[in-house]
Amino acid sequence: MRIVPLVAALGLAVPAAAQDAAQGEAIFGYYCATCHGISATGNGPMSPSLVVAPTNLTTLAARNAGVFPTTRVVMRIDGRDPLVSHGSTMPVYGDFFEGTDAPTKAETGQPIMTSQPIVDLLAYLESIQQE
Repeated sequence: MRIVPLVAALGLAVPAAAQDAAQGEAIFGYYCATCHGISATGNGPMSPSLVVAPTNLTTLAARNAGVFPTTRVVMRIDGRDPLVSHGSTMPVYGDFFEGTDAPTKAETGQPIMTSQPIVDLLAYLESIQQE
């Protein structure tokens, strides 16, 4: 059948957005470090005031059988998988992270649409993963 190759070709026709880990680090420092800490281990200055302690972002892959959980991270940041321990959905800076103009690849290899700031933040978070 010709439909399957056409669908596969269309899936490959959407290139992933360029990732900039340095830009992601800057975004993290401005938007995330207050809760997650500058070292991303969950010890930011606001962490004691949260109902649920911020997670250690350096061990996301280790806690997911060595695979960085791209889909879960994207959906947590953009609000599709809300975390209400902050008193509101996370992040409280939702408008900055809004958008679906930057495709990236999920851990399954499937495309997932998100915003460029999240794509850059993913690059940074993946770069700081510990074993």
